Amino acid sequence: MSLMTRFTTAAVAAVVVLLAGCERPPVDPVQRGYRGTGMEVVYNPRAVDKLVPLNQPPAPPGPLAPNEGPKAGQVYQNVKVLGDLSVANFNRHMASITAWVSPQEGCAYCHNVQNFADDGKYTKVVARRMIQMTQKVNADWKPHVAATGVTCYTCHRGNPVPAQIWFKAEPQDKRGNFIGNLNGQNMAARTVALSSLPNDPFTPYLLEAKPIRVNGTTALPTGNRASIQQAEHTFGLMTHFSSSLGVNCTYCHNTRQIGGGWEGNPTQLTTAWHGIRMVREVNNDYMVGLTDAFPAHRKGATGDVAKVNCASCHQGAYKPLYGAQMAKEFPELLAYAKPGDGLPPPVSEAARSVLYFNVGSFTLEGEQAKGLVQLVATMTAQPATKVTISGYHSAAGDLASNQELAKNRALSVRDSLAAAGIPASRVVLDKPLQAEANVSGEDPVARRVEATLK
Repeated sequence: MSLMTRFTTAAVAAVVVLLAGCERPPVDPVQRGYRGTGMEVVYNPRAVDKLVPLNQPPAPPGPLAPNEGPKAGQVYQNVKVLGDLSVANFNRHMASITAWVSPQEGCAYCHNVQNFADDGKYTKVVARRMIQMTQKVNADWKPHVAATGVTCYTCHRGNPVPAQIWFKAEPQDKRGNFIGNLNGQNMAARTVALSSLPNDPFTPYLLEAKPIRVNGTTALPTGNRASIQQAEHTFGLMTHFSSSLGVNCTYCHNTRQIGGGWEGNPTQLTTAWHGIRMVREVNNDYMVGLTDAFPAHRKGATGDVAKVNCASCHQGAYKPLYGAQMAKEFPELLAYAKPGDGLPPPVSEAARSVLYFNVGSFTLEGEQAKGLVQLVATMTAQPATKVTISGYHSAAGDLASNQELAKNRALSVRDSLAAAGIPASRVVLDKPLQAEANVSGEDPVARRVEATLK
């Protein structure tokens, strides 16, 4: 083989290797701005064809029943969220969660099927908090989720653990201390599309609140102190956005002034701004708070809990499930659950208060904590009066345990009075009393404390 032939063969091989990193035509460009400005989003139809079946919503459940009759929080034990739903709608919701999250494992994934009131499984504790998180997102983050909203299926897609989660990167091993700070670069991590960018673009921006914008707005330095290293972290985050939504930069940015302000940019830039803050709130207020609930095998290498990013919901689509409005089928996920769901409202009178407690709890929650206001006002105005506190308990279950629970509930009310300035010398504690048995199911009226002036 001649030298020229070998050279030509090598050159062709190099070109083939180089082009192997590019997407082969045809591609579908979608124009999003004026001609000649480069405002287009390029889609690979073969990649889209693979994503479409993965982003289809499940079949909707049966129709929502009228929210009438006994409530779930009154019939079932230890219902701390969704307790204001009727039994029929509560069961409809639980069946949907099973289909969304654990279709193979069934109810047993979160519940002790021998005692559904038991909180022994960490998955039940987590699921309860995730329902509250979903309500929060749908109620307070409409600038990002709009009317589409989210459900458990948005992230889980039939898997007990969502496919797209992240943990903090392991710190660099610096025992040799001669290679310097690698800054997480050159690791070919999937978090940054196998590039050489820092491999953890999430901790600084989706957990912490480091500034994302790094580019200056003038040709010469005028106070912008952002470094090239900061820019690399930002570009890593932008790479994540692009791959998570299956779009390029022009989906959110105007090519003529990327990072230069809001004017002239697509509306998606504003949507993304809200989304970053929504994800940050979800991670800090919901996920991190569950760290102690998760077992070790569900945590990352540094002991942190799983967290969410854009891919958790989008999973390659510009809108999760291509905008399918699943949440509207579940209005209970569109607003916050009321504190103390399933409990009667507290009785707050000048000479008497009646306060109700959740199953197994002796903590005054939500509206129940406000039930002593008028009683405290009377005792403050009449310093000679005393209050008798009587704790009641259900007839169901172990008598000794119930009596101890009723006692602790009475002590909780006494402590609330003390916090309001009422001295313990003016408080008389009665022995625990058993309420009448309720054969129709768990009775929240039995789980009460009565405080009466005498």
